[in-house]
Amino acid sequence: MIEAMREFLAETPAVELIWLTIGFTAQAMFSARFLVQWIASERVRRSIVPELFWYFSFAGGALLFAYAIYRKDPVFILGQGFGLLVYSRNIYFIWAARRGGGEPPEL
Repeated sequence: MIEAMREFLAETPAVELIWLTIGFTAQAMFSARFLVQWIASERVRRSIVPELFWYFSFAGGALLFAYAIYRKDPVFILGQGFGLLVYSRNIYFIWAARRGGGEPPEL
């Protein structure tokens, strides 16, 4: 297994390794949002979406969007692009509520 990894690293161009690193980092960030949501919901014993969920969603989504563009995958590009709009809108609501001094209405 270690030898196979060495061979892979030796044969893979640096730019590919960088993009693989970006892709794996993005996926880890994107996945971390579920852990954040799960822990927050367990603490209060009801389903909630904490603010940090949206920041992880945006950061992971933006990196995955860049990775999808690099890979030239139109399905992935469309999916992540739409997600970025949703995450951005939710972050906007959070910031607007802070500026206005109130919380946005519950759905």
